[in-house]
Amino acid sequence: MSELSYYLEPHSQPDRTVPSAWAAAAVALCGVCAFLELYCTQPLLPMLAQVFHASKTGVGLTVTAATLGVALSAPFFGALTERLARKRVIVASLLGVSVPTLLAATSTSLGQLIFWRFLQGITVPGVIAVVITYIGEEWPPDRVALVMSFYVSGTALGGFAGRVSSGILADRFNWRVSFLVLGAASLAGAAAVAAWLPHGRRRVITPATEKTELAFLYQVQGLLRNRRLVATFAVGFNVLFSLVGVFTWITFHLSAAPFLLSTTALSSLFFVYLIGLVVTPAAGFLITKVGLRAGIAGAICCSMTGVLLTLAPQLIVVIVGLAMLSSGVFIAQTASSTHLRVAAPAGARVTAAGLYITCYYLGGAAAGVVPGAFWALGGWPACVGFIVTMQAVGLAIALVGWRAPKAKPSNPDGMDEPLRG
Repeated sequence: MSELSYYLEPHSQPDRTVPSAWAAAAVALCGVCAFLELYCTQPLLPMLAQVFHASKTGVGLTVTAATLGVALSAPFFGALTERLARKRVIVASLLGVSVPTLLAATSTSLGQLIFWRFLQGITVPGVIAVVITYIGEEWPPDRVALVMSFYVSGTALGGFAGRVSSGILADRFNWRVSFLVLGAASLAGAAAVAAWLPHGRRRVITPATEKTELAFLYQVQGLLRNRRLVATFAVGFNVLFSLVGVFTWITFHLSAAPFLLSTTALSSLFFVYLIGLVVTPAAGFLITKVGLRAGIAGAICCSMTGVLLTLAPQLIVVIVGLAMLSSGVFIAQTASSTHLRVAAPAGARVTAAGLYITCYYLGGAAAGVVPGAFWALGGWPACVGFIVTMQAVGLAIALVGWRAPKAKPSNPDGMDEPLRG
């Protein structure tokens, strides 16, 4: 049976009915819209430094502000949406991302732009935290990794489209037009998700007398005692740190001699994301077969190799390195998101997703600033050495922290066996 026919034909178990192909498309579109604006200033950084007469670290805050907004608001979305309609939260959040994107075009100073970028990030967790849980609730366990890969591919497409279009539009018109176009595209995407994404059909609300209904802080405390979850949070921090760190700071490296790339050329580098769109769904199948620990190990090793290749003086080798880095990161994100579903207790999965997203985007926020200290010490080679070291630490954490308990716990969802780490 083909993947498309699997979605279109009735499932053999009535209580585990698979959502339609339109639902899978809506999940992917959620990823596109959530990430369309999040990193759109990366190819614009050399231009913004000239426009606002700012330092590299100063304009880097336009990346940090958006990711920091995501990190700070994610836990609160986890607490507020644990018992709310998933689709309603997702659609409202998509609309919430669009407004500050449009308003960012009105900025007359770098401070104003950073402020609107921060507000852009605030509502993003209403999409990404809830979609991760929505997938686990609406698809059978043996299809979660696959559909999660569709979502991750959507995030890759959104990140790619946002970066490429912002650079091209800024070069051809000006940077303000970039924000106007991306904001309008987000509004259209929100309308499509509202039309295609079904209301949750398989969600079970835990009674108020159960442990899952305890206070949010108590719930968080319990989650932070889970070794496998804490390791997943740390891996998430590391995964986004490497991606944002490389793609933010390499723009300054490639805009200088001997490469001297223009803003349009810098934005074109993000075509390597298209490779991730092909690789990630295939990796979803592979991870199901080889296990999560093997999957994350291969993904991080691929990323580390890619980062090291960016030291080459030939542009084509740098591009290959960026393709390996981004593909490895997308695969690692699929593995981490799937492991989050395995390790989190059933009554607190949105809260766990919120904590994961907080750590993930704290990594992105740190990557917009921290490598600047290494840039000051030794330029791009120093940044590469630092980022590869961080990746090695993340790999060690995953291999040790994702090790399954010796005594197999009871798991009514049946997630442990096919996706055992």
